[in-house]
Amino acid sequence: MTLEPMPIDTAVNSEEPAQANVLVVDDRPDKLFVFRTILEELGHNVVTVQSGESALRWLLDNECAVMLLDVNMPGMDGFETAELVRGRRRSSHIPIIFVSAHPEGIHSTRGYSLGAVDYLPSPVAPNVLRSKVTVFVQLYNLTRQIRRQADERIALVREQAARTAAEDAMRRARFLAEASKVLSSSLNLSSLMVGATRVLVPTLADFSAMTVADGETTLVRTACRADWNLDESRIAITQETRWVSATNQVIASGQPARIDDFTAIPVAHMLTAESNGSADFARQPWPAQNILMLPLVARDKIHGVIAFGVAPVARQFSEDEMALATDIASRIAVAVDNCLLFKEIQKGDQRKNEFLATLSHELRNPLAPMRTAIHALHLSGQWPAGSHELREMFDRQLAQLTHLVDDLLDVARITQGKIRLRRVPTDLLVKLTDALESTRSAVEAAGHQLSVNVPAWPVLVNGDPVRLQQIIENLVFNACKYTEPHGRIDVSLSRLASEAVIRVRDSGIGIAPAMLPKIWDMFTQAEEASDRARQGLGIGLSLVKNLVHLHGGSIEALSGGIGEGSEFVVRLPTLIEGQEETEPPSTQVLESQTTAKDLPTPARKILVVDDNVDAAESLKLLLAVYGHDVELAHEGITALQVAWTYNPDVIFLDLGLPGISGYEVARRLREEMTFTKVKIIALTGYGTESDQLRSKAAGFDRHLVKPIDPSVLPKVIADVFQD
Repeated sequence: MTLEPMPIDTAVNSEEPAQANVLVVDDRPDKLFVFRTILEELGHNVVTVQSGESALRWLLDNECAVMLLDVNMPGMDGFETAELVRGRRRSSHIPIIFVSAHPEGIHSTRGYSLGAVDYLPSPVAPNVLRSKVTVFVQLYNLTRQIRRQADERIALVREQAARTAAEDAMRRARFLAEASKVLSSSLNLSSLMVGATRVLVPTLADFSAMTVADGETTLVRTACRADWNLDESRIAITQETRWVSATNQVIASGQPARIDDFTAIPVAHMLTAESNGSADFARQPWPAQNILMLPLVARDKIHGVIAFGVAPVARQFSEDEMALATDIASRIAVAVDNCLLFKEIQKGDQRKNEFLATLSHELRNPLAPMRTAIHALHLSGQWPAGSHELREMFDRQLAQLTHLVDDLLDVARITQGKIRLRRVPTDLLVKLTDALESTRSAVEAAGHQLSVNVPAWPVLVNGDPVRLQQIIENLVFNACKYTEPHGRIDVSLSRLASEAVIRVRDSGIGIAPAMLPKIWDMFTQAEEASDRARQGLGIGLSLVKNLVHLHGGSIEALSGGIGEGSEFVVRLPTLIEGQEETEPPSTQVLESQTTAKDLPTPARKILVVDDNVDAAESLKLLLAVYGHDVELAHEGITALQVAWTYNPDVIFLDLGLPGISGYEVARRLREEMTFTKVKIIALTGYGTESDQLRSKAAGFDRHLVKPIDPSVLPKVIADVFQD
């Protein structure tokens, strides 16, 4: 059999073929030399070995284009060698050409049965040998090139698949990032639902709808979004029976559901256009074909359903889309859960604020008559002789209780955003002096030494004088409360650059490092506090922090730890830029200021209207001591009747009366010419800004908040007649 060299297809063999190995196996060195000499001019790598064993060892690590194998060799002959070569997977494909001096008929049959591709008699003809070897080398190179091209194609396919997967992963990551941004942008449930349905279309679906349900699986809200070339109109699903039934099923079972073939349902029956309300739009059929509904589950609670729809009829959800839809549904569920939790927190906070406001108002009612009665007894000389200390104790405790009630009301106002600062240029030195005078009785009762370090010139800020004094008072009260008797309290005021700095330091129990961040929380008290210190409500520092922040300032708490005392530092922006200190501050212990005497006023006819009988009676007693003639009424209609017959000069009028309110009483009185000049003063537990504006609109001349300081009543009556 003669094989001719085959032409190389340039389309396939576009590159220079690599050098191939030609393995020659013969036990005679002279024959190996002849083979090498004949084949060298082909330019291939001729490998020669002298035994079958050596050939098998070489083939363990190498491959060849063709193998020339001598049949007759000592030890392992050519046939045994060929059989072992063919038995190995790595070398089973190698073309074997047997070389033998024996007659061809004897060995050729066995050789071909062992997989030989050709048979050459020895000695070999050089041209024939070169021709046969060239053919098999060409076949080898072509096979190797085809294999390489196949590997390249496989690698290319894998690279393209990897690139596609990477692009899909990137798109998925971008989508999830955008979705997470939308889902975390608001704690308002309605905004979340609109944003969630918008971000899903058209990236994940042609239509998306989201339903949130209450605990009884009643549909409470649905937001939809569609992208069907309808000007991206937003749509809302009404109570369509099939949709509601499927949604309730998902909410009840917590399992996904599908709705197929919705194209037959007219949009007019299910959807309403919010963007243009077009009748043509309303008559179009709904093109969503396949609807996937997934439950929104978070913390083992089913909050609702997110629906994904695809259109037209040809499209189905792929596995990747299903996985992505499940992922985004879990994220939406967490976001919905956060919104619902925030809503519950808001409701609880609102209930708390309403409770605080109601509590503070209700506490004012018993405070007012007690404070008024004590003051009346003192002025009338009916207070028991030798009980001066007892009266001072009553005054201190009532003042403390009034302070706590005021704090409660202020906290409720701040948390509801109802506090409005009345800013005016204010000298902090004056407010600090007033605050220390107000807290003097508490400091002296505890036996504390009070040291005050203040500058000798004004420190001006733009603030609310009442609130600024309240800040300092609360810090001093706090220092008194958490300092054991006979301790030391240092109060200082200074100006640094453009800031006014107030420092209140005490030698008290100190604050543990772990407790420092928590002291600003409402109702928080130091664990190390004594029973005496724990008698407060734990709202003073929370109130101070809020008031300081409303003034654009900052507050800091410092302590070396338990037993090391505490220091509170308040920084407020000053009113005048560049103000500098030119004189050294003075250190002093403030002395008590002389209390101004009650202003003498002419006797007036006064009508007191209050449904709290004790408050009305005690106020009547006090006003009588001041020399006024007083009548009482305990409800709105009675107040109008008494006013007609009594014709008062002044009316102290409670707002929360049975029957008709104090606002209505004032309005009716102002409508009558007889009462246009009468002075009407609101005396009530309601003291918000809106309450005061409402009373002014009703015709009141003053608005006083219970419990009023009894000593200021003469001045109030005098002032109201000077307007």
